[in-house]
Amino acid sequence: MPQPLVYEINTRCWLRELAARSGRPAMLATVPEPEFARWQRLGFTHIWPMGVWRNGPRARAQALSEHQRRHYSEVLPGWTEADADGSPYAIGDYEVSNALGGETGLQEFRQALRGEGLKLVLDFVPNHFGVDHPWVGERSDLFVQTAAARPETFLQDTSRGPRWLAHGKDPYWPAWTDTVQLDYRLQATQDAMTQALLRIAEQCDGVRCDMAMLLLTEVFARTWQGFPVNPTSTASSGEFWATAIQKVKKAHPGFLFLAEAYWGLEPQLQALGFDYTYDKNLYDSLVRHDGVAAAQRVLTQPAPELARSAHFLENHDEPRIAGLLSPEEHRAAAFLMLVLPGLRLLHDGQLTGAGVRVPVQLTRRPAESERPQIREMYEQLLAVDAETSVGRGTARVLRPKALSGERPPDAVVLIQWQNDARMLRLAAVNLGPQACRCSAPLVLETARANLSFADRLAEHRFSRSSQEIREQGLVLELAPYATHLFELTD
Repeated sequence: MPQPLVYEINTRCWLRELAARSGRPAMLATVPEPEFARWQRLGFTHIWPMGVWRNGPRARAQALSEHQRRHYSEVLPGWTEADADGSPYAIGDYEVSNALGGETGLQEFRQALRGEGLKLVLDFVPNHFGVDHPWVGERSDLFVQTAAARPETFLQDTSRGPRWLAHGKDPYWPAWTDTVQLDYRLQATQDAMTQALLRIAEQCDGVRCDMAMLLLTEVFARTWQGFPVNPTSTASSGEFWATAIQKVKKAHPGFLFLAEAYWGLEPQLQALGFDYTYDKNLYDSLVRHDGVAAAQRVLTQPAPELARSAHFLENHDEPRIAGLLSPEEHRAAAFLMLVLPGLRLLHDGQLTGAGVRVPVQLTRRPAESERPQIREMYEQLLAVDAETSVGRGTARVLRPKALSGERPPDAVVLIQWQNDARMLRLAAVNLGPQACRCSAPLVLETARANLSFADRLAEHRFSRSSQEIREQGLVLELAPYATHLFELTD
């Protein structure tokens, strides 16, 4: 099986655009067949429709605050209240929004994906619920709380006396005031959320877990140390993720777990069972135009950790990559992201060069013209990726070697993909603005004396003796931001 290639869709905006093009309402069950065929043709393995769960009126009221209104006007001039809804991450319940077609619509969408060999990924937001969630009134004991008045960061709860329920937060930012913070120090909370996750797993093939590191025992204790739990409650017995992931995978073998994760905690989450975790460090290096740092991140990251990383250039939380990198830098970064071992994540609008990052509360986004150069670039890279062994078989990160008397190629990344002795591909990318030469220490498994190579990204063929390659490597000349995919041919 190929390593995952995931496509994130802004579901509410995307369906609204489908409706505008067709002249009739669009929901998950009525997505036209060409959409699924296009995803399959581009080589995607998983589709992530971001934001399918319902929220509620209180979350929507927060989405229409004065601060949010100013933001909406900046990105979508002329917007109206009909263009905004509550945040998809202030979940009112794990039920598919009726506006999108409800549970039946989601299952029909999943069946259509299966028809093209695609899998479905959904959001799981474990840290908090939206202020509209029924547990706020029915099971308020599961949330972080205090009896002292804290109106700036807590939600007042009068169902069981004068108590205040904490808004969700991470330790470095203000609270998300449209949410309520679940208390993972309690075994009852962990058990309830495990059951919620098991119900979600019945409806999809994987989950993207929002801010997954916030649930780690040490992180959670530090974040909420000023708010002790009720001493009469049963304390949790261990890490939530270890137990929850194990139970889901026992019920659904092959289920995919993707963690949004930061702060160097990615290896810990992988050890607890996550298949893949965000590689934000690589992303940060690329958008800082620091090709050397990006290359060194790839070269020095332990191979098992790299292979379980999720590589991306944008998502709903990050600025549009087309506005951050030049076309040459963009191509080099996109190529690197696609040829690395691990999960590859692409975002709705990225493939056509969209430049406006839309707040997740908006259900309409500005119309933007496609950038043909970017669209053609992604179509070429994805087509070559799908046609070759890239993403399949064994990947080796090769350390490029300097040629005698020349500078080390610090911004060069080399990845060798191999299915068998006859199926070798070498991905080579120069992330820097300077041309360079280097040697690629290929690992050869063939007994042939002479080897022929073709560059799948250009009209270029050449031959080398296997003895020469074994002795000095494959010598490469790389222009600034060059991308090459050399294929061993018959």
